[in-house]
Amino acid sequence: MADSIETVRGKRAVIRFESKKCIHSRHCVLDRPDVFVPNVSGEWIHPDSATPDELTEIARNCPSGAIQVERLDGGEEERPPLVNVVRVRENGPLAFRAPLRIGGVDAGLRATLCRCGASKNKPYCDSSHIAAHFVASGEPPSAESKPLAVRDGPLEISPAPNGPLKVSGALELVSGTGRTLLRTVETYLCRCGGSANKPYCDGSHVKIGFKSG
Repeated sequence: MADSIETVRGKRAVIRFESKKCIHSRHCVLDRPDVFVPNVSGEWIHPDSATPDELTEIARNCPSGAIQVERLDGGEEERPPLVNVVRVRENGPLAFRAPLRIGGVDAGLRATLCRCGASKNKPYCDSSHIAAHFVASGEPPSAESKPLAVRDGPLEISPAPNGPLKVSGALELVSGTGRTLLRTVETYLCRCGGSANKPYCDGSHVKIGFKSG
């Protein structure tokens, strides 16, 4: 199932797990090991072990969007956030939470995008930063910025060929400890791993010959 979407239907909800997007944050197996049972052969996802509300919360806590829940009970689905946020993960990816379009395709409300340049599933993170020994602070300096008049709404992410992520729409960049780094409606974020001004692009992708394909 390494490159597919695993779908498990319960009585009150459907869980979809996309392994290619998973960054192994382990919220699912630590928070609800009765729903996501680790280290077993055969069936390991059990939707009926939790209520639809609980399953929706599990999905919301999955930073990569690898876990999606479809409710069958008529209850409320996961809501878009009131504030679009990207969290800069220490030595790891950019974790977005917003109504996302990535490369012109609707991409749900959560995604973790590569910033080390080594992922084999670009623009998504596939945890290659670990083997690549990628080092990049989750606590870059804050820049002065004014509060946005509108803080939510669609967020368009356009991965430039062999270049950065162009991000258009209301967005707050946040450090790993929750400090606001920047409020913006357009920015360019490094995904080659070479920028001296991470998480922002500084043109280093050209110097190092970064290939996104």
